[in-house]
Amino acid sequence: MAQTKVGGVIYDDFGDTVPFANVIFPNSSEGTISNENGRFYLQSSTTFAKVEFSFVGYKTQLVALDNKVNLDLKITLQTDTAELDAVVVYAGKTSKKNNPAIDILRKVWENRRKNGLALFKQYQYDKYEKLEFDMNTIDSSMVKSKLFKGMEFVFDYADTSRVTGKTYLPIFINEALSTVYGDNEISKEIDDVKANKNSGFSNNQTLIAFVKDLYNDIDVYERYLKFFDKSFTSPVGKSGIDTYNYVLRDTAIVDGVEAYNIVYYPRRKNELTFKGDFWVATESYAIKEINMQATKSANINWVKEIYIEQEYDVLNDSLFLITRDYFLSDFALNKKEKSKGIYGKRTTLFNDYKFDIEKDPDFYRRRVNDYNPEIYDRDEAYWDENRLEKLNKDEKLIYTMLDTLKKNKKFKRLYNVGTVLASGYYEFDGFDFGPIFSTFGFNDVEGMRLRAGGRTYFDANDPWRIEGYGAYGFRDQQFKYGIGGKYLLDKKSRLIVSAGYRDDVEQLAASLTRTNDVLGRSLASSALVSAGNNGRLSKIKLGVAAVSFEPLYNLEFRLGASYRKIETANPGFFSLDYFDADAPSGIESETNQAEVDFSITYKPGRKTTNYGVDRTIINEGDYPILFLNYARGFKDLLSSNFDYDKAQFYYSHPFQIGVFGKLTARIEAGKTFGEVPLALLDVIPGNQTYFNIPGSFNTMDFYEFVTDEYLMVNLDHNFNGRLFSRIPGLRDLNLRELVGIKAAYGRISDENRALNASGLQYRAPEDIFWEYSVGVGNIFKVLRLDVNFRGGYNYLPDARQIAVTGSFGFYF
Repeated sequence: MAQTKVGGVIYDDFGDTVPFANVIFPNSSEGTISNENGRFYLQSSTTFAKVEFSFVGYKTQLVALDNKVNLDLKITLQTDTAELDAVVVYAGKTSKKNNPAIDILRKVWENRRKNGLALFKQYQYDKYEKLEFDMNTIDSSMVKSKLFKGMEFVFDYADTSRVTGKTYLPIFINEALSTVYGDNEISKEIDDVKANKNSGFSNNQTLIAFVKDLYNDIDVYERYLKFFDKSFTSPVGKSGIDTYNYVLRDTAIVDGVEAYNIVYYPRRKNELTFKGDFWVATESYAIKEINMQATKSANINWVKEIYIEQEYDVLNDSLFLITRDYFLSDFALNKKEKSKGIYGKRTTLFNDYKFDIEKDPDFYRRRVNDYNPEIYDRDEAYWDENRLEKLNKDEKLIYTMLDTLKKNKKFKRLYNVGTVLASGYYEFDGFDFGPIFSTFGFNDVEGMRLRAGGRTYFDANDPWRIEGYGAYGFRDQQFKYGIGGKYLLDKKSRLIVSAGYRDDVEQLAASLTRTNDVLGRSLASSALVSAGNNGRLSKIKLGVAAVSFEPLYNLEFRLGASYRKIETANPGFFSLDYFDADAPSGIESETNQAEVDFSITYKPGRKTTNYGVDRTIINEGDYPILFLNYARGFKDLLSSNFDYDKAQFYYSHPFQIGVFGKLTARIEAGKTFGEVPLALLDVIPGNQTYFNIPGSFNTMDFYEFVTDEYLMVNLDHNFNGRLFSRIPGLRDLNLRELVGIKAAYGRISDENRALNASGLQYRAPEDIFWEYSVGVGNIFKVLRLDVNFRGGYNYLPDARQIAVTGSFGFYF
């Protein structure tokens, strides 16, 4: 238990706060530095009678402690005129020249340690990981609130954070034991989990996996460290010298190793930076310990605090191995000091390193399904014997408290509300109603549209699932519906059979890469508001059946068959007619088509959880996607109208460009071989809604360009506030700069033009249609607005030169 706790605010003799001042217990290596607002917190398991405050340019102040707990200290540092005259370069921004801290840092780079594991052919080690969620900033108002009426007993388990000094209440704990194996010669690594136990939200493996993905393993020697989809500048990496101020604070013995202590803090506000200190071994210049605390002004949402500690065991001059990693984040709606939030804490211990034990390459192959129920059913004796760090008394009580809480009726109700907001479904026994966010829609054919649906759901690992929906349009007074089912036949290969049917109204000109989804619906089909008349909609009756499997993890093969009937949903305004010599009038309005398709989807780096027929993706948007599809249409089969072959290619890739943000590149290409009508052609996707629809052109109308051969390129870049952070007046708003450019090229054959009887002029973008956009994101933390400029075919009648679009989302 902590014996000494101090906290408060540091001021100068003018009443201004002093950021990044040193706070240390005398004659020890235990210390911290104040944040941008001069606020500090420090605790120790040792009893201290005094605490020391210092900063270059001020007189060092030693303060006596009257009590073991002193959390409201107000410290005033007096300006030291003599010291300012002597070392003025260290006040505020430190100099890069004649700075001993920088000289030591350069030695660190010269002797840079790769992770010690990289020096061996093979390696293995034991790993223990403890993950915990806590409600924080517990005060009397929370204890007395109606929200916790009937659950007051939980506050008996509250504790105090050693990092922030705030009171917290555990609501979830998860432990995992594993052995990690790696082979540097074939660049493979596998984490073999031996045991896992949790309490609190015990069945929510998705939540566990999501948080683990947020807390990626890091190498402090790299230039940038990625957290929450953001790249923070590492204080030890070579980019740090232009980003941080460094001050040599002390030299001391740490675990028997003489080491320099260097304090660092950012040169500028509103950048993705840390403050803290690190210890460097004097002989080997290896990092011995480091702590990093994200600056309050960092442009990141929903996270008030990020704190990281790492400890290394320096074995010799060329090898260091991490022994302990601690990561704390404070998730909150805002960054105000008294705001309440949720701590996410991960503690990882590493032990028993072994090297050069070779294993067969197949040992490292990631299995498509590697679930083992015994892992989640280890008894307490197993845990007591194998934990690398024993639970303290308070941590053991967490399991008791959480197991009791789960039986509380009020807690169950609160948990159900949270589940609805997170998943969009309201849970019943064996059935989920929803998604509730798709209830309302509007278009020019259906008018106001109401939708209700649901799915079978017994748990996240169901081997089968049936889903369906019904919808009604108040203008066309028509009922629509869709139903689908799927069954997981084999877990190891994820062999799945599926089938479904749909009768609905759809905007077919909103996407190039066609799917046979019978349950989903594009936003373009039912946006509540749109630019111009969104009446070019189609009635589609679609029946599908498919079988899919994964021979390798994240590599899926799929073979499907479908039959669709397509006709206009808005006669008199929009036509899908084509010439047909066999039709009584020579013109046919309805397209009937049987089709067989084969597709390959590869998503390297995708992380999923659950092992049933449905899996949850936990790192959406952070991995490449490669999609190849070949489809064959058969004339006369089930009265089908056309013979054709269709090939499609899709590839997208996100790139993290260090502190300059994230670039997402996408390319699509396709060709249809054979004569087909408008309903089966490749329409360049337009967008007449006021919402951003990925892959579409925001200044293009639906059906403005029609092709049977196309190529489309799309580049989007998010600077994550890098530019705005340098502009006074904007930097404090934490806005983010967005730019994009996209282009499409296509052709259409004379034969397909001759088939057209729709009255729509076929126009293909043979001269390349393109548009570019500039935007601002993170408005009120959830809103993005883009202004899109048309760059081609501006001479066309009614061409939209500019379009304003937006989107909502929760992003870090």
